[in-house]
Amino acid sequence: MSEARKILVTSALPYANGSIHLGHMLEYIQTDMWVRFQKMRGNQCVYVCADDAHGSAIMLRAEHEGITPEQLIDNVHAEHSADFADFLVDFDNFYTTHSEENRELSEEVYKRLKQAGHIATRSVTQYFDPEKGMFLADRFIKGTCPECSTPDQYGDNCEKCGATYHPTQLKDPHSAISGATPVLKDSEHYFFKLPHFESMLTEWTRSGTLQDSVANKLAEWLDSGLQEWDISRDAPYFGFEIPGAPGKYFYVWLDAPIGYMASFKNLCARRPELDFDEFWNKNSQAELYHFIGKDIINFHALFWPAMLEGAGFRKPTAVNVHGYLTVNGAKMSKSRGTFIKARTYLDHLNPEYLRYYYASKLGRGVEDLDLNLEDFIQKVNSDLVGKVVNIASRTAGFIQKGNAGKLVAEIPNPELWDKFQTATPSIAKAFETRDFARAMRETMALADAANAWIADQAPWAMNKVEGQQAQVQAVCSQAINLFKQLIILLKPVLPKLAADAEQFLNVSALDWNDLGVYLGEHQLNPFTPLLTRIDPKNIEAMIESSKEDLLEMENATNTETNNSNGELDKEPLAKEIDFNTFAAVDLRIALIEKANFVEGADKLLQLTLDLGGVKRNVFSGIKSAYPDPSVLEGRLTLYVANLAARKMKFGTSEGMVLAAGPGGKEIYLLSPDAGARPGQRVM
Repeated sequence: MSEARKILVTSALPYANGSIHLGHMLEYIQTDMWVRFQKMRGNQCVYVCADDAHGSAIMLRAEHEGITPEQLIDNVHAEHSADFADFLVDFDNFYTTHSEENRELSEEVYKRLKQAGHIATRSVTQYFDPEKGMFLADRFIKGTCPECSTPDQYGDNCEKCGATYHPTQLKDPHSAISGATPVLKDSEHYFFKLPHFESMLTEWTRSGTLQDSVANKLAEWLDSGLQEWDISRDAPYFGFEIPGAPGKYFYVWLDAPIGYMASFKNLCARRPELDFDEFWNKNSQAELYHFIGKDIINFHALFWPAMLEGAGFRKPTAVNVHGYLTVNGAKMSKSRGTFIKARTYLDHLNPEYLRYYYASKLGRGVEDLDLNLEDFIQKVNSDLVGKVVNIASRTAGFIQKGNAGKLVAEIPNPELWDKFQTATPSIAKAFETRDFARAMRETMALADAANAWIADQAPWAMNKVEGQQAQVQAVCSQAINLFKQLIILLKPVLPKLAADAEQFLNVSALDWNDLGVYLGEHQLNPFTPLLTRIDPKNIEAMIESSKEDLLEMENATNTETNNSNGELDKEPLAKEIDFNTFAAVDLRIALIEKANFVEGADKLLQLTLDLGGVKRNVFSGIKSAYPDPSVLEGRLTLYVANLAARKMKFGTSEGMVLAAGPGGKEIYLLSPDAGARPGQRVM
């Protein structure tokens, strides 16, 4: 047997500014399946990750919520940890970049780079928000495009004509944070001399560490010449201060990947068999793999290996890149209910359904993966329930009744058993090379062969024939053994199903070596149902709940506070409108006549409103703040009367009441001053 490999694996760090959604989960599930496979093979495989906890966006969101950045990232960390655990993503350590280990390592990397001559300083002129007292990143500056004159464009590119430019070229610039007109101001910045590593990167990116399409993309940047990378930000900023530079902070993308090292170092302190230097020193024989999305290739395959090289640490063995997630063939959409949070999914569906579907679609490339919900239902019900679990459910009863649950040693179809044995090396290779779709296809082909043989033998019919009972036991015993083989092959993907199957099979935790073991005269435990079919109603309920998430956000007025999907980075304020557009809103005083729970809805209350004799029905996502809806009855509130009606599963919502707050229990229905009357127009 070959010596066990030493492998360190990471996934990209989720930003500690919002909830995990199904697009994020694609990466963590993919990584977790690969890690579980390696552990089943007997390798020492360690999986670490951390919340990416620094940056202006986190500082600003915490400020709007009236809490410290530390409180914000702690709250988000608890939410992320629960989501990952419930999706069966088994990190060896899920940490945070806001840690002493990361501070120490970031300073060490920086000092090594500086001592080696890879750090430069020079003055930079950039926009400054005089009201907020801070320099503005490009995404926090808006104005009119200098090329096509489209208003409300970001500081680095125009979404309409595609032009790229410097923020100073914008016409009529304004701060997206305060609305103030920014002023130009000079500041000394620190730069990493990335061009020093151009030759190394040209060779490293073509050394087999990347998929070909990724290497080709990086070649475009390398061929056009690398630029020095700005690694500093001015106070106020939530992050680590640069040693010897008061008021200057490491840019979040410098300390974020170092967070991989910090998370591992934190784990080493609790796991004495792990040695930090053994995995990170320049001559390490251990393997290091990063799993990332295609939107952050430049950070992981240019900046990161150059930093490691310059600081005297080892570089990654490979960077594995995947594509984006679409739902029903289109970009995830909040209005269609297909922008689905991890927790919303978990409220309605078994996490292993999604793990299997992702596995069935994930190849080695960087192509986008589509979660087609109809195909999702069909594939899970057909493959997992109709093929895999069906083998045990249709044969276990004969063993329980005919032989007191004990298998027999006879193998009536050795050719089929050999077929399973012959197929496993190919499936193992597919797992190793991250071609999960091929692994699932070949595994299901074995399940098809097993089911076809069982159907041909028909033990249910054979059992009625005098003298055939011994053959029934032999057939059903081999069927259970084939089921065991399938469970082992699927265990990296379906760990909970595997654990339940192991309990039924009355065996200890199965690993890859158990594929060669035939259970002879072995006692089974009673069979209980292992998986149920997906009910389409659960999919519908999940979609409706996702729409409720949108309604909840629509009912809040603070765009920055209520953006729970990590998009504050991109759009801290809503798009500017002119006065005529604002004046078109018909805002009325409404009396809440009745307030009731909505059966089957997690977040909605149904409000019956009286507008001075005119009645309106509104569904509002404020249930979490008003567990006793009766307290709202008789109260006046503000109501958008001319908002188009929205048809929902529970009925039609006619307009919208106004509320504000960060969400959860902190949602506050807006009320007029004393003297207001139902139906009165506010504007």
